[in-house]
Amino acid sequence: MATPDFDLNDIKRRMQGAVASLSKDLGSLRTGRATPALVDPIQIDAYGSMMPMSQVATVSVPEPRLLSISVWDRSMVSAVEKAIRESDLGLNPQTEGQTIRLRIPEMNEQRRKEMVKVAHKYAEEARVAVRHVRRDGLDHLKKLLKDSLISEDDEKRQAGDVQKATDSHIAEIDGVLATKEKEIMQV
Repeated sequence: MATPDFDLNDIKRRMQGAVASLSKDLGSLRTGRATPALVDPIQIDAYGSMMPMSQVATVSVPEPRLLSISVWDRSMVSAVEKAIRESDLGLNPQTEGQTIRLRIPEMNEQRRKEMVKVAHKYAEEARVAVRHVRRDGLDHLKKLLKDSLISEDDEKRQAGDVQKATDSHIAEIDGVLATKEKEIMQV
């Protein structure tokens, strides 16, 4: 018997949010291959406020090692170029009119290992987020048990369900990390 006060689906949704956040973070890591997600985190000082790249330009991948950024407003080209230079991506923009080209250089072994460490850090943050959701769920179950709203058997069964959800989401995080690590280390 599920209680109206405890929603396992909400806990799973929150855990899935941590996995989705990890996927987004890993997408912005440079792997030596061009991808539009590489410039997603860059914020441009446009019209007096900070805007994401997607709101001032179109990003495309004409070649495997080249990003092409078509800036919509000619007056924003220098601001986009400046934001790219100041980002920690280590890319050198080449401007041709309203188009900015970014060549993605080959990564050396040391840089690949640094990227893997960053990926591991992102994965650990996601695991911690999943564990926080688990803790919140278990605390809520304990409170329901203390208030005599559920039986001990229900609390144990639902705590087991929360743990199963935690285990499956952590395994998913490990799988996403392994895939990204393989992609980064691929020469």
